[in-house]
Amino acid sequence: MFISPAYAQGIGGAGAGLESFLPIVLIFVVFYFLLIRPQQKKQKQHREMLAAVRRGDRIITGGGISGVVTKVADDNEVQVEIAKGVRVMVQRALIASVVAKPQPGDAVPVAQPASEEGLGGFLKGLLGGKK
Repeated sequence: MFISPAYAQGIGGAGAGLESFLPIVLIFVVFYFLLIRPQQKKQKQHREMLAAVRRGDRIITGGGISGVVTKVADDNEVQVEIAKGVRVMVQRALIASVVAKPQPGDAVPVAQPASEEGLGGFLKGLLGGKK
């Protein structure tokens, strides 16, 4: 006989099942502390920032548009002035960051309505309008 007989290996210890799950548990612990927990803290800070948005705050939207909050319409929308006399309604959830908050003693900037004389000054001059 050139081939030796093969015998069944003995049954492993009772802890073998638990030891096989230990690497998976360690991976979940590492993912929690390195990915999940910091993301939850960042989301909480963003929610608090959105709740604290007030009139006069300079903000940047998710699309990159910056402006000054002129009116807080309700819990979901704010009115933002992005240029002189140009106001848009923005969803509060789309505010990416608050760049500057006004100091307590500062006056809140209020946009003045455009006067009739200032409208189209350059084009009126070119087209022969009154000055």
